[in-house]
Formats: sequence, structure tokens, C-alpha cells
Amino acid sequence: MTSAWGAVSETGPALFAGTACALFGAALLLWTTVRRARGEPVAATTTVGPATAVALATTFGMAFLGYGIWQLSTL
Repeated sequence: MTSAWGAVSETGPALFAGTACALFGAALLLWTTVRRARGEPVAATTTVGPATAVALATTFGMAFLGYGIWQLSTL
């Protein structure tokens, strides 16, 4: 969107949001992979099984990474 002065007003916030989401998603995927490779639990709780925790962490990591990449690609 262009402001009254002709400058693109949403570039800064979009760049920040895209970068933050992409970094969070990548970090979550890396953390999940490392925890799983070491045989450590992904979630320290007794109510969620290990397979469910890995599936949820992977799903949310990919969703955040995908959203961040999409946000950055729209700039």
C-alpha cells in the first residue's frame, strides 16, 4: 500500500514479520530434529505422547516457516 507521500508504508513491518516467522519456524524445526536425534523428548509432559509432540512441532515449524517465506516473497 502506498502512503500519501508515495512511499510504501508496509514494507518495514512486513519484512520484520516475515523474518521473525521464518526464523522461528526454522529454529523450531532444527530444535525438534536435534531433540529427536538425541532421543530426548520434544515435549516435557505426560499428557502428550512423543509421536504427537514431534508431529505438532513439525507441523507448526513448517507452517511458520512457510508463512514467513510467503510474507517475504510478497515484498
